[in-house]
Formats: sequence, C-alpha cells, structure tokens
Amino acid sequence: MSRKPFLAIVYVSRHGHTKLQAEAVARGAAAGGARVKLFTSVNAAKKFAELDTAAAIVLGTPTYMGNVSSEMKLFMEKCASRWYSRAWSDKIAGGFTCSSNFSGDKVNTMLGLCVFAMQMGMVWVGMNQLAASNVPQESESVEGPGSTALNRNSASLGPQASVFNVGVPAAPASGDLETAEAYGRRIAEITIRFSK
Repeated sequence: MSRKPFLAIVYVSRHGHTKLQAEAVARGAAAGGARVKLFTSVNAAKKFAELDTAAAIVLGTPTYMGNVSSEMKLFMEKCASRWYSRAWSDKIAGGFTCSSNFSGDKVNTMLGLCVFAMQMGMVWVGMNQLAASNVPQESESVEGPGSTALNRNSASLGPQASVFNVGVPAAPASGDLETAEAYGRRIAEITIRFSK
C-alpha cells in the first residue's frame, strides 16, 4: 500500500472566511487521498523544512485592494531561500481567495499566487469546473447563480468566494465552500497521479 502524499495548505484569514475555505479544501484533499495539514502563513514561515516534504502546497488568502493580503505577500517573500535552492520545484501548487463582492479583482490575487508558484518552479492546478454546473438553469437569469451554485464566480485558476460583508459562519456561502472542497479533492488526485 502506498503512502498518502502530504498536502500543505498555507492560508491567511483575518475574519475567518478564508479559514473556512482552507478547511473545505482540506476536507476535499483528505477525501481525495492526501494527508493534509493546515498552516497559517505566520506558522508556515517558521516551518519551511516541513513544507519542503510536501508533495503539494495550496495557498489561500483574502483579496485586499485587488491583491494578495500583506500577510501572504510577506510569506511569499520569506520563501526566497526556497526559490534560490529550487526546493519546491515540481511540487503541485494551487490557490484560493475570497473578497466582499463578486469580483473584487480576485483574479489579480489568483494570478499573484500562480506567478509565485511559477517562480518557485511548481506545477499549478486549476479548477476544471464549469460555473453553476449543479444549477445550470441559474445561469440563464439576470441574477445569475445563487449561493448554492458551485463555482458561482466562474473561476478557472482556483476557488473564489464572495462574502458580501457577511460574517462567519454564514459566509462563505455553501456553494463556495463546496467548490473549495471539490478543488481540494482535485488537487489531491492530481498530486497522487503526478507522484507516480
């Protein structure tokens, strides 16, 4: 029996929304066959040796002012030694984010996470999930997909939640968390295939 690959989730969460997304990604990854460990960005910056053993690293951050949070940016900058040594080369990478509105320029945050992964020599995994696939009829209305829709933000780079200034646990919406969970499973399954 083969050993389950280790998947690390490094996240920032100021108000709890991104933490709920991280936990959903973790549930999906565990269901997909990975050993999962959650790290805040502050803790992760002190545990590079442990992150070096991960087969996959998934990054999660809220979108602030159309970009990654300052805490995630600080973590990324502290990874310079891993960039120079190529310690994370060919590890699987992914990411997720949330913001107050449907856009919030979340795509810029996702691109920031993706570019970081490319700088590190990692292999980025996207969504492979159509918008509102569980409620396709909602895509045929002016209002668009509701809170139970999977991938209601129509993201490709990674899960994106919209919380509309609603506190946890009411937000993120159930569809956004289910999207994150499906993504976690996808990351784990691809990590397993890539590791063979």
